[in-house]
Amino acid sequence: MVEQARYEIIKKIGKLEIRRYLTLVIARVDGYGDGGFDILFRFITGNNQQKSKVAMTAPVVSEQIAMTAPVLSETGSLAFVMPESFTLETTPKPLDDRIKIVELPKRVVAALRFSGRWSDSIFKKKSNEMLEELANAGVETVGQVFSMRYNGPFTPWFLRRNEVAVVVDQSIDV
Repeated sequence: MVEQARYEIIKKIGKLEIRRYLTLVIARVDGYGDGGFDILFRFITGNNQQKSKVAMTAPVVSEQIAMTAPVLSETGSLAFVMPESFTLETTPKPLDDRIKIVELPKRVVAALRFSGRWSDSIFKKKSNEMLEELANAGVETVGQVFSMRYNGPFTPWFLRRNEVAVVVDQSIDV
């Protein structure tokens, strides 16, 4: 069983879960979109200064970059959540300078879960559905919508767990 990032559900709004995540350490690659998966996979399988293997965790988090001027990248970031036992100091040091080890502070996140295949059009549709539900509930969002995918490529499409999520104002009324 793959370790998953732990969270506490603090509220439900329709199909959405409002979750509290503790501090997480992630390994992130920017500007490669899903192409960053291979870079990160090599990192967790021993391509790091310590030559350590890191257990695979879920979810794999990706963020689509909104098109802005000037365009810095046409694709987004991809991140692996490090196992809970890792800290910023104990996470192996990447050999590949495209990989950044980052600590995400405690945060409150709204998430919409769905199963099935993943595509940009589904991401857009589910993001709009989530944002509309949050707006109707008067919940303020912080930052960009991101995706969380929990299953490997060999999981049948109908068993896959996917989510769109966004950080929300931490003062949300629970």
